[in-house]
Amino acid sequence: MEVEAPTMAGSTIKLTIKFGGQSIPLSVSPDITIKDLKFLLQPITNVLPRGQKLIFKGKVLEETSTLKQSKVSDGAKIMLMASQGLHQGEGPVLKAASTRPISRNVVSDKVDQTKPGLLVDKNRTDRWKATGVIALAQANLKVIPEEVWECGSAARVLDISENFIEEVPARISSFGSMQKLFLQGNGLSDESIQWEGIASLKRLMLLSISHNNLTVLPSAVGSLTSLRQLDVANNKLTSLPNEIGLLTQLEILKANNNRITSLPESIVNCSFLMEVDLSANILSELPEAFTKLRNLKTLELNNTGLKTLPSVLFKMCLQLSTLGLHNTEITVEFLRQFEGWDEFDERRRTKHQKQLDFRVVGSGKFDEGADKSW
Repeated sequence: MEVEAPTMAGSTIKLTIKFGGQSIPLSVSPDITIKDLKFLLQPITNVLPRGQKLIFKGKVLEETSTLKQSKVSDGAKIMLMASQGLHQGEGPVLKAASTRPISRNVVSDKVDQTKPGLLVDKNRTDRWKATGVIALAQANLKVIPEEVWECGSAARVLDISENFIEEVPARISSFGSMQKLFLQGNGLSDESIQWEGIASLKRLMLLSISHNNLTVLPSAVGSLTSLRQLDVANNKLTSLPNEIGLLTQLEILKANNNRITSLPESIVNCSFLMEVDLSANILSELPEAFTKLRNLKTLELNNTGLKTLPSVLFKMCLQLSTLGLHNTEITVEFLRQFEGWDEFDERRRTKHQKQLDFRVVGSGKFDEGADKSW
C-alpha cells in the first residue's frame, strides 16, 4: 500500500524506502524536509525519527535539508537503517511477528499425558471446586477441557495462559464468581473470543489477555465494572475503546507494545488508576485527561512518539513518582520547566532511596527516562 503525504496536487514525487527486507512506496512533496520524512515513516516502521538513518546514494541525508536540496528525485530509492533500541514495540509493523512470549517444544495433536499435571481426573476436578482455583497454564491445551466447565460458579480463578487455546466460548459466562482470568500467550485473535461471555463476569477484578493477536478491544470490556487490573500488552491494538471510562475501579492498566495512536478522553473517569504502561506505542500526545488522575503513581511512556506532555502533569498528579520516557523526544531540561517539577523530583528520589534501603534494586543509578541522568 502506498503512503501519500498531504501535498499540493501535481507536486509529488514517488519514493521507495527500503527497510527490513520490505519496500515502502511513498508519495511526497520534493520540498519536504528529511526530518518531516522521518516523522512520516515513524507510524509505518515503528522506528522513532531519531533512530532513523536515511541513506541515498551512499550518503546520509541531513535532517534540515529538503528532498530537492538532497537531489532526491522521482523514483528514487532510499535505504532506512534503524538504531538498535529505538523501535516502538517489538519491530516494524510491516513484518508479521509472533506474539507468543515463551518458546516451547513443538506440540503434537494429542496432549502429552505423561507430563505431570496435564491429566484431568476426578480428584483434580474436586480440588478445583474446593479451592476455586483452576491452574492449567503451559498445559499444551487447544481447547478448554470439559471438566473445567463443571466447576461453574465455584471457580474464582482460571489460568489457561501460555497454551494454544483456539476459542474462549460464550459459556465462560457460567463462571459467575470468577475474579481472575488469565488468557495471555495463547495467540488468540479477535474472532477467538466471545466477548459477551466475558462481559457477563461482573465480579471479575483481573483480566490478562496480553501476548495475543488482538487488533480490537471491544466496547463490551466496559461491562467489567469490578475490574481492578487490565493487561492487554503485546497485542496489535490501535486504540482503546471509549467504554474504558466505565471501568471506574481500575487501578492498573498495561497496554504497552501495541500500535495505539491515541487515547480516549474518557480515561479521566478511571480515577483510581495508579499504574499505567503505554510504552512502545505510536502515541503523539498524552490527553489532558491524564492530569486529572490524582491517584496516578507510575506512568510508563517509553519508546513512543511523544514530544511533549501536559504542562500541569506534575502540578496535578501529586502522587506521581515514576515517569518512564526512554527513547522519546522529551528531555529532562524540557521537564524542568513544568510547574511542580521540584516536588515530583523529590517524590521520585524518595521512592528510589527507599528501594535502595530495602535492597529492592541492585544498583544505585537510576535513569527513568528522558534519555539523561536525573
